[in-house]
Amino acid sequence: MTLAVFSLIAGLVLVVWSADRFVEGAAQTARYFKMPPLLIGMVIVGFGTSVPEMLVSAIASLQGSSGIALGNAYGSNIANIGLILGLTAIINPIMVHSAVLRRELPILTIVTLISILLITDFNLSTFDAILLLTLFCGLMAWSILQSMKQNDDSFAQTIKEEAVSRTMPVRIAGFWLVAGLIVLIASSRLFVFGAVELARIFGISEMIIGLTIVAIGTSLPELASSIIAARKGEHDIALGNVLGSNLFNTLAVVGIAGMIRPVPVPGETLIRDMPFMAGLTLSLFIIGYGFRKKQGRINRFEGILLLSVYGGYSAYLISVVW
Repeated sequence: MTLAVFSLIAGLVLVVWSADRFVEGAAQTARYFKMPPLLIGMVIVGFGTSVPEMLVSAIASLQGSSGIALGNAYGSNIANIGLILGLTAIINPIMVHSAVLRRELPILTIVTLISILLITDFNLSTFDAILLLTLFCGLMAWSILQSMKQNDDSFAQTIKEEAVSRTMPVRIAGFWLVAGLIVLIASSRLFVFGAVELARIFGISEMIIGLTIVAIGTSLPELASSIIAARKGEHDIALGNVLGSNLFNTLAVVGIAGMIRPVPVPGETLIRDMPFMAGLTLSLFIIGYGFRKKQGRINRFEGILLLSVYGGYSAYLISVVW
């Protein structure tokens, strides 16, 4: 058990650290090759916080731990809205200024419903995975093109500034790109090993471990960046981190895991976890879109509500285990 706990903690620390190094190296390398700042911001920096979820789920799928692969992706989505946005809104109410984000809110809702429909047969097939990845690539291309047309958009301007705010020599950038990726892969394997061992020792399903410990662990980059953004008053970045991460998890992370091998979906996932994730996503769409208001707003009361709902869900999962 000591080895499993050590592997889980050490793997998590190294995953978060190496993901940051890898993303920084990738962003600076892309900048050296004259990639547009907006593209760097949306593709590399914007989705950089989801790299841990991608690597952990991919390695879990390779090792046949489908529960951790799916639980990590869907559990991260739930944690992103309930835990991260809840805490962020309590620290500083989130205003939805950006047209880009207001457009992505209904898209995320539709994508979530599509992902549920694909696994109603209790299986994520190779075809399903290809469909998810194709949809992800199409949405990315469309979102980037739309953002480039709206140069005055607050979110587009902010991520441009984020992408060019730090510089480093190309050799150092290349080093961190390669070294970060190597450590990220190795630490992801260590993290998955620890999670699987804990599940085996305590007789807990891998899905529960994936939905809780693994999901919260891989969501730490989103938590850190969203809280920092909220304290600075950068509302669009705080919300953009969550929307981008959830789109990435639902389409790319699950799609990559399914491409590696077909993933069986437990019945309780379809009955319990997916409806809960969809409900949180729909509530975020209703709160954040604003409708009759000039702009959406997630206030402190709504933040407390989101956090309470997430706490109740987590407590229920724990009660199932014990």
